[in-house]
Amino acid sequence: MLNNKKVVVVLPAYNAALTLEKTWREIPFEIVDEVVLVDDASKDNTVEVGRQLGIKHIIRHDKNKGYGGNQKSCYNKALELGADIVIMLHPDYQYTPKLLPGNDQHHCQRPVPGRFWFPHPWQRRP
Repeated sequence: MLNNKKVVVVLPAYNAALTLEKTWREIPFEIVDEVVLVDDASKDNTVEVGRQLGIKHIIRHDKNKGYGGNQKSCYNKALELGADIVIMLHPDYQYTPKLLPGNDQHHCQRPVPGRFWFPHPWQRRP
């Protein structure tokens, strides 16, 4: 819970077996109520890794639906779980979950940046 709001983290995965655990271990569970892993017909053992980590909500697509299809499954499940706040984290560890509120007791005032947030790698993050 964050400010009395249910927080659900969604993980849209495709062949993320090697990085899923690293992402999982950095999720701030002091504010996150549920985690949803959606595997988009990976060729590796992403689902098995998710089960070993104890992720309760795992959806596996039998056929690859692409990133948009994966996102839809993520959001639909989060809403089914009654999420007030949905946080999408990429389990390929394109950015650290340590940026989320709760890890250092600060609160975000804007969305966490994605990989295209800054046009030049030498720019500093605000």
